[in-house]
Amino acid sequence: MTPSHDLEFDVVQTSPKSRIANVVSAFGSVRERELGNSSIVQLAIQLINTGLIAAAIVLLSEIMARGTMVDVVEYMTSSNHPGLVAVGVVFLMLAFADAIIGKAYQSTLLIAPLTLLPAFFSGQKQLFLSDPLYPSDLLFGRQILQLLPAMVVAEPMKAVALAIGGLVAVAAFIALIWKSRKVFPRLNLTGRGIRAALSIPLLVGFASLMDPMAFSAVRDRLKILPMMWDQNENYRHNGFLLAFAFNVPMANVAAPDGYSNVAITDMQTDLLPASIFSGRRADVIVVMSESLWDPTRMSSIRYSTDPMPTIRASQSGHVFSPEFGGMTANVEFEALTGFSNAFLPYGSIPYQQYIRRPVPSLATFFESKGYVTKAFHPFQGWFWNRNNVYQSLGFRQFHSEETMPAMDKRGIFASDDALTRYIIKEADNTDEPFFFFAVTLQGHGPYERNRYVKNTIGVDAPTLSDRSVSALETYTQGVKEADQSLKDLMDWAKKRRRETIIVLFGDHLPPLNEVYTESGYMASVVATRKASVETMKREHETPLVIWSSKRGTQKDIGSVSPSQLPYYIVHMAGYRHPYYTGMLGRVAERFAV
Repeated sequence: MTPSHDLEFDVVQTSPKSRIANVVSAFGSVRERELGNSSIVQLAIQLINTGLIAAAIVLLSEIMARGTMVDVVEYMTSSNHPGLVAVGVVFLMLAFADAIIGKAYQSTLLIAPLTLLPAFFSGQKQLFLSDPLYPSDLLFGRQILQLLPAMVVAEPMKAVALAIGGLVAVAAFIALIWKSRKVFPRLNLTGRGIRAALSIPLLVGFASLMDPMAFSAVRDRLKILPMMWDQNENYRHNGFLLAFAFNVPMANVAAPDGYSNVAITDMQTDLLPASIFSGRRADVIVVMSESLWDPTRMSSIRYSTDPMPTIRASQSGHVFSPEFGGMTANVEFEALTGFSNAFLPYGSIPYQQYIRRPVPSLATFFESKGYVTKAFHPFQGWFWNRNNVYQSLGFRQFHSEETMPAMDKRGIFASDDALTRYIIKEADNTDEPFFFFAVTLQGHGPYERNRYVKNTIGVDAPTLSDRSVSALETYTQGVKEADQSLKDLMDWAKKRRRETIIVLFGDHLPPLNEVYTESGYMASVVATRKASVETMKREHETPLVIWSSKRGTQKDIGSVSPSQLPYYIVHMAGYRHPYYTGMLGRVAERFAV
């Protein structure tokens, strides 16, 4: 037989039962191929959906962080911005988390809150301060919670809305987690493996690009440009997520090349040892007044009387604050140590991050001269880590709310008058020369209506809304009472036999919000980080008084950085020191700020 005949014979000889089996087998092969193709399509659809979720997360985070749609579309679509890169990174994070969890899309419940909540807080922070959210800000969440009562009093409806919104969000989140057991499709090992193989190497590679101090050609081609010197532009160009990631390693301050104890010891110096040259030992009281500022600088507003006559008559100049509306601890750090935050990573908070062991300060200097050193602040000692920081700075005693007697309040904050009377009492009970450092609290915002029984200074502000007028009246009354407290302290000092040096300055401008824009004083409700000299001075200068009970006011100091205050304090006290009067003195001759 020919081969064709053989084939015909085989077919003919096949039984009906065998033919049915062959058909079933052939159908099974086709079905397997269809299922294989279906799995690939399903995986592709899941990855596309994950990409859309990533895009939605980045879009929402930018809207929340910026507080506006301005620039968001350009950021997400322009080839000059890394918006699509941010989407890609979030996509990889979602894919990796799905691979670990074992269900498609369930990673959204983890990644979305971790990205959207910080973005929301960044937008809220910029309503009151000049800067976006930094990783270091997460260290003082407890401080924010402590100040919530004041915010609730000032914005009760907003507080209620946020509370309800928060409860709804938490309830929805819990419900989603509960439902996710059935809603999100389970992944097989192949799907999980593909996601892991795709995401892990790319995430590791991307992480290697995120050192802002190292050059990366790949990063440049992706239009990711670290701008650590201008954080507002850094966040605007790179977006919240990438800029926030850039700031994570910035908290680590690396030692400069060549730095060691031996190198420091071998340095040639021509500095004089610390000594006294005046023969006197004056007592020193430094008062950093919370949000103290001159509201009469807003020229479009008229007041029934000068709220700060004592300060104005004794004013030595201005402190050019590095902060606006908050971050008191950073100004305090500079004023006590003479060290500038300009040499630390942007957004650093030394009190929270770096002071873990003894650090030279005015307290250690004056203690070395036989002075009693005390710090005063009528609030919780843990706030800004002051319990530990003051000890590291050399203060032998710290009087906080926990150790002080109950004080009269203005709103929820201790009054300047009560704190001043307490300082005077401590001074009267101290025989030795002393260095006292006090941080007031009464001037803290927000400036709610009815903080005071009566506002005694009238405000004529035709361009301000009723709400802004109310806030300004409350703030101005606080300035008046701070001024009166300074007068009381000076009157007491004049009666003392030993010379008393009093230094008073504001830590930053108050968070008056729309008062600034409605009055035309500022273009925004917060200060700018880069502007002309005159604009920067308007937005950062606070009053400075350096006064002696025996020699009067030191005049014409000009505008100085808080880090230069130790120079003026030590010099007026009659001492010289290699750093405080030597180096800082030479700096002051060349740079005012």
